[in-house]
Amino acid sequence: MRATDVPHRCGACIRRAAVRGGRAAIAAACGLAFIVAGAQTPAAAPVGTAPAPYPAAAAAPRPQPVPATAAPAPAPAAPKVVVSGTVPDEATRIGILSRVRELYGADRVVDQLGVGPLGAPPRWNEQVQKLLTADLKRVSQGQLRIEGNVVEIAGAVDSTQTQAQIVRGLATRLDNPTYTVRDALRVGAGGQQALDAVMANRIVEFETGNATLTAEGQRLLDDLVPVLRTLQGRRFEIVGHTDSDGGRAQNLVLSAARADSVKAYLVQRGIPAASLSTSGLGPDRPVADNATPQGRARNRRIEFRVLA
Repeated sequence: MRATDVPHRCGACIRRAAVRGGRAAIAAACGLAFIVAGAQTPAAAPVGTAPAPYPAAAAAPRPQPVPATAAPAPAPAAPKVVVSGTVPDEATRIGILSRVRELYGADRVVDQLGVGPLGAPPRWNEQVQKLLTADLKRVSQGQLRIEGNVVEIAGAVDSTQTQAQIVRGLATRLDNPTYTVRDALRVGAGGQQALDAVMANRIVEFETGNATLTAEGQRLLDDLVPVLRTLQGRRFEIVGHTDSDGGRAQNLVLSAARADSVKAYLVQRGIPAASLSTSGLGPDRPVADNATPQGRARNRRIEFRVLA
């Protein structure tokens, strides 16, 4: 997502979220913009990182709206989070930057946030802080904009369920009828769908009864590596599953070992270990009937999940 539409008066941006501010329903004072998972905020607002809809409400009008602009900073391995714009005081500026650094890591945050004589709705900084949560990291190439009492979140998510959860969470955390949240999220194929397309009708194969990948299993993972590289900066979970043959405890151990083997293979192929987590669910989540050989074969599988 880009923050190209954000007017230039106040704002902050992060690379997959954009927070912009500057205008309330009638008049506003300042704003922020993020490009990474962003939001826009009204007068003297801190920069946020999660997409949220525009709130419509009585904003504190005074100075002219200060729109925020955010532009993602290119980073090959870990996308930079650029926070830019103008806020009313140094305390607000520090509060926003501290929260963004906590979410994304201090080494990824680029500080371009300034301080100026702007006006803001009551307790605006407090409301903005409520929007800066880990949910924003579930949005890819997005923006979080906060203009006055209007919050808008845009970007790509992996499913309509994720979309609903993020928007609902923003509205719930604000818990303020004077704010309006606008949903500009879209379900994109850049994450989960891209991985699912590679895995469709294919199974990561292992030697019988252990966690050793077969040649065919390695070939499938080799096909997956280019997709994972295009999603650099994202995090993934590798989940191992088994059929119901044998004891549950033994299958839980086997499924976890197989997930670990997949991670080790991908790390050897250049995927950062820090971006991969693993778990083993054994026979607990079948996708087919374990009463048939075909069903058991389908249940012995590796699943990839995009986390953020």
